[in-house]
Amino acid sequence: MNTYKKQILGEKELQVMLHRLACELIENHTDFSNTVFIGIQPRGTFLAYRLLQLLTTEYKVPSIPYGMLDITFFRDDFRRTSRPLAANSTSIDFIVEDKKVVFIDDVLYTGRSIRAALSAIQSFGRPAEIELLVLIDRRFSRHLPIQPDYSGKQVDAINEERVVVHWKENDGEDAVYVIDK
Repeated sequence: MNTYKKQILGEKELQVMLHRLACELIENHTDFSNTVFIGIQPRGTFLAYRLLQLLTTEYKVPSIPYGMLDITFFRDDFRRTSRPLAANSTSIDFIVEDKKVVFIDDVLYTGRSIRAALSAIQSFGRPAEIELLVLIDRRFSRHLPIQPDYSGKQVDAINEERVVVHWKENDGEDAVYVIDK
């Protein structure tokens, strides 16, 4: 079987995109006094952490509450696999009641992960508002009517292709690839 891997973003482009997303967040949240960030486990946590670092160090935004949300058992397809599921950790040590929650994930594909996150967050309170920030929006692959409020790049990958985000902290490089399944 022939496989391929095409880089669509390198480190420099990814840095520019992170700065743009940070500026969009600042524009919409100004002082962030009522805002919390929730990284969707596992891959959204890397993006959330990078944005938090950028906002606090480069843009001097005060500390923003940050949590990680595991959606494994809230997914509608979690019983459809033959292998045992390994859950990630959830770490939310603040109340989301009446807060502006920004869900952060690396790739928006079918929308099922975000639907699961919407269900899972209810265990921590009722947010005043929920926004979605993604690095990559695979806009023609949606199964559910879910759209991002903030998007780094739209990618039109066909169904047999995957979009994979590499983070220096986890994968040794900052890059985004389209690969065949």
